[in-house]
Amino acid sequence: MEAYKRWVRRNRDYVRQLSSLASGMTWLLPERFAASEIGPEAVSSILGMVTTVNEHIIDTAPTSAHTSSAETSFLPLSLCLTLLRDLETLIEVVAEQLYGEDKKWNLIALTEAAKVCVRLAVFRGKGYKMLLQGGETENLEDSDDLSPQESMGQLRKPIQNQGLGPNHLQGRAMSALSSFGQNARTVSEPTWLRRVQQQQAILEPPAKVIRNPSLSTFLSEKGIRGGLFVTGEAMFVLRPLIYVLLVRKYGTRSWFPWFISLSVDLIGNSILSVITTSQDSGKDQHFQFSKSEKDELKRRKLLWVLYLMRDPFFSKYTRRRLESTQKIVEPVPVVGFFAEKLIELLIGAQTRYTYMSGS
Repeated sequence: MEAYKRWVRRNRDYVRQLSSLASGMTWLLPERFAASEIGPEAVSSILGMVTTVNEHIIDTAPTSAHTSSAETSFLPLSLCLTLLRDLETLIEVVAEQLYGEDKKWNLIALTEAAKVCVRLAVFRGKGYKMLLQGGETENLEDSDDLSPQESMGQLRKPIQNQGLGPNHLQGRAMSALSSFGQNARTVSEPTWLRRVQQQQAILEPPAKVIRNPSLSTFLSEKGIRGGLFVTGEAMFVLRPLIYVLLVRKYGTRSWFPWFISLSVDLIGNSILSVITTSQDSGKDQHFQFSKSEKDELKRRKLLWVLYLMRDPFFSKYTRRRLESTQKIVEPVPVVGFFAEKLIELLIGAQTRYTYMSGS
């Protein structure tokens, strides 16, 4: 296993390109979306799991001493989420084969419940930061943190800058006293001791102790907008499970699960957008979103397009539009062929909840 890890880390670019190519080829497997075939989905899931494991090996490579314990503790949770996503389509197909179209939603609901538990654990474990890519990408940006160079610069700031100019008599006296003390230390310390201290400073930079706050502490520090943020994130995490439970009860032909799911998405994103607007207008500087978090909000809004591919909206409107478009472009050489294949893939993918879940 260690030999395999070393090979993956040495050939990380090649491994990633090969994984991307293999993942793309699985969409061209025959009978990919046939109800009676689980082989193509099994192949796709296995390739996805191999890719996930390889990425985990690359991410955990001991490249430097700067890897903190918080980063390494995040990786198992991230790995669990990604593996669940790799397996969920296979679980759906197997459940459909064993229990039928209606009862497959029981296993799908269990899968979504497991994802909710892991995401809430990530959300709590990372100090109630926004979940990037559903928790699969670690949220490292923090505008309140200083880099090690900035911290050292603050510690090494000359005394003369602390309110006393260099031409001030008292300032010159304090600066001279500080220089004298530094020189005295340098002379009194043995050379070997200074070398050992320098090597330790290079090899073992001062670790930054990060203590994640409790929910009550977070809410007391962030105030009302902190409570709104937690509510918005909780709605984002719970929305897929709510949708599956409603589909399990009312069926895919009912508009009720579709509307409730859309409402949860709209309300949750509106809550987070209110916080972003307050931040941009300067009304609240105590609660800040980083650039990656703002990009995550945009990504979530793009996922609303998937509502066009979910029943009953798809069966009533989208599919008819796709089929009419196919008839229009069918006589066109080349374009008609690729359009037909693309529409075939879209209609096939729509039959799988996991491809259109957005979770």
